[in-house]
Amino acid sequence: QVQLVESGGGSVQPGGSLRLSCVASGSTFVIKAMGWYRQVPGKEREMVARIIIGGGTNYADSVKGRFTISTSDDKDTVYLQMNGLKPEDTADYFCNAEGEALHVRYDWWGQGTQVTVSS
Repeated sequence: QVQLVESGGGSVQPGGSLRLSCVASGSTFVIKAMGWYRQVPGKEREMVARIIIGGGTNYADSVKGRFTISTSDDKDTVYLQMNGLKPEDTADYFCNAEGEALHVRYDWWGQGTQVTVSS
């Protein structure tokens, strides 16, 4: 089992920056990838950025060039640096971890952190 705890959300003006953090604990050795997703009321949750542990990254087209996903050296924390924030980035942001153990795949989610971009 893996637990994820996010932090770093808040309110910011357009053009501003925020850095989200997500700390993983528990059986973190099974984690293969981590990512950030976001959701607004009435819409489906969408992938924002994803990083494969020891591998590459991918981003939603809407955030390319503005957001950067990274991990700590011990790979137990994933960050999302968000620059050039726009009102349309307003959403609840959720940390995700993908894992595999004994040929069974798992998905874990954090509780979410709110990001509001408004003047």
